Amino acid sequence: MLLDDILIFLVIILGASDCQIIPRIEECGLTCSQGFHCKSKPSTGIFNSFCRDAPASLSSTVLKSMKLSTVMKCVQGSQCSLHLSIKGTLNLDENIRGLEICSLSVDTQQSHCVNVRFSRKTSNKLGGRKVHVQFNCFDVNVAQHIYVTMKTIPKYCGVKLSQEYYVEDCRNNDVGKHIPVCFAGKLDYNVDRARKTISVNVSDFLQDQDYYVRLCHKWFTCEDVGSFALIKGKESLKSISLQYAQLLPCLCIEGWSAIPDARRTQLCPFKNDTKVLWDSIVYNPATHTLAWEPACPVHVTVNLCRLTKSNDECVDLQNSSNTAPEKSLSKQVKYSRVDTHPRLCMKFTTKQGSWIRCPFAHGNFPAWKMRIAAMAEQIQISFMSQTNARFSVLVCNKAQLSSCESVGTRLSVSADDSHPTSVNISGEICGSEICIQAWRTDVDYSVPLQICDIQCTLSSQSQEDDENSLRIISLIAIILILATMMALLGHKILTVFHRKKHEDRSPAQIIRQSFSTRVKSTPSFH
Repeated sequence: MLLDDILIFLVIILGASDCQIIPRIEECGLTCSQGFHCKSKPSTGIFNSFCRDAPASLSSTVLKSMKLSTVMKCVQGSQCSLHLSIKGTLNLDENIRGLEICSLSVDTQQSHCVNVRFSRKTSNKLGGRKVHVQFNCFDVNVAQHIYVTMKTIPKYCGVKLSQEYYVEDCRNNDVGKHIPVCFAGKLDYNVDRARKTISVNVSDFLQDQDYYVRLCHKWFTCEDVGSFALIKGKESLKSISLQYAQLLPCLCIEGWSAIPDARRTQLCPFKNDTKVLWDSIVYNPATHTLAWEPACPVHVTVNLCRLTKSNDECVDLQNSSNTAPEKSLSKQVKYSRVDTHPRLCMKFTTKQGSWIRCPFAHGNFPAWKMRIAAMAEQIQISFMSQTNARFSVLVCNKAQLSSCESVGTRLSVSADDSHPTSVNISGEICGSEICIQAWRTDVDYSVPLQICDIQCTLSSQSQEDDENSLRIISLIAIILILATMMALLGHKILTVFHRKKHEDRSPAQIIRQSFSTRVKSTPSFH
């Protein structure tokens, strides 16, 4: 609850300061309390730079107070300027002939001093009385940091008042409306992408005053890009056309009135169009260095990654992450000794998302390929490289897209651009989760290529098929032999049985059976 009250109080105070009305003066000058005669003249402060010991009768608090404020002087209600008003109070003493008031600009170290003198008659006659002095002829600028001192004349050691002061800035409504340097103007624009021009229209700035417009790249300051124009105050047409080279997110339109220390206004309409930043990738074939340098300040994490065959994911390479802070002095991200394989890419990640760029995808740089072929009980791994290279080969079990767990087989091989180089591994290593992974070992950053779902070798499959076929044929032959033997044995038994049955019957039975058979076979007529 206390924190909320504090925040509300600060909002009220800040809001009140922004709305504070600056007091007006018609003329600047010096005034003293009624009855006191005083006059002023400029001073270099040199003659009053050394102090002397104060008389015993002089009080150390002879200078009572000093109050600083800003006042505004306007001519014909429009041409306004700011001045510093200094009000001081002191006890008049016969040992004091006047005051020295100095104003020092902390930013530029320029100082201005004025001597305020009291008549000797006044000092002697009105000694011991308080006198109020006000001087408001020091010119000040918007948002100026000032150090003010008030000393006695002559200068007595230890008798001095000093105070720091900040002049109101353009956020103050009164200052913003009446002080010319705060008239930044309003910018409207239109982009012609075909002609690469930006048309700018300016409004709400000083009448009859020249106005500058330019294009710049915003880093710590807005760096000039060469496109610059001046709008004459007497011209009725308040628009110009500026040429640009590229629409970058840090490309801004800046405008200001042609007066010293004028407030500038900036418009950065392309700050969210960051896609163009990722195209500034450069590869140096001599040093094998891949570098990216942003054309604009951006907080981004850069990784090298391997683009998958389906082109839907880019897997980060180990130890390749770099962060480019938005306000870093070192702009370039660099990778040394890089493999120029078409699937090696750069990934850029910001709060808005991720973008992938593959600088070697078009095949304009030396690359390498890996192939496998089934041999007799072996798998042959072949490498074809357009440059001399060393490779490491690993048989692994694919656990995830970005990792492959070794199964213990790892080989090394060298290749050159003259002919393919191959290495053999056992054909027994096969399966849907088994992969052969290879990468270059003669560079610091290489794309690991994988060939997965390793089928068992063709020779092993043919041998197994032959063995299975032989077993089937042998079984069929045995069954056929057994069936033939059973048929022959049955035929023999039936033959012996019929012969023995004929031998056991008499002739009369045979004749009777024959006659009975004929009668049954004769048809009947009705």
